[in-house]
Amino acid sequence: MQIDGYVQALREDLAHVAALGDESTARAAELLAVALEASVARRLQEALGEAAMEVSSQLDNGRVEVRIAGGDPELVLVRDPEAAPAQAAGDEANVLDARITLRLPEALKKRVEDAASRDGVSVNTWIVQALVRNANTARRSSGKRLSGYGRS
Repeated sequence: MQIDGYVQALREDLAHVAALGDESTARAAELLAVALEASVARRLQEALGEAAMEVSSQLDNGRVEVRIAGGDPELVLVRDPEAAPAQAAGDEANVLDARITLRLPEALKKRVEDAASRDGVSVNTWIVQALVRNANTARRSSGKRLSGYGRS
């Protein structure tokens, strides 16, 4: 996908609107288009990233990634070979449709982003996997753990 085409179309739209005014309006629109070019491209990439996360949350054994090649984003489907096979009909326990808002200290957010990047997954996927690992560990506990202080 080439972002440049969308940015150029936006510049042309701005030029058409500016043509309704005088020469100084057209010049102002041209300068504005140049100033906004990088910002518009970045915002389009962010929108693609969010769309990829939305689609990824609906996949059973994979994710959609946005990869930048030569400045142009590319949507790539990445299958997870270790993921569980597709769910049987009626098995709704593992469907990723619940949402929460999570507030983190900035330092922890950075560590989570770094860990997700190292694992080659999205932050959302990394957090879900960490929660599943933790929940599975807690479930295996026999309940015979002692806690407290001892005196001798």
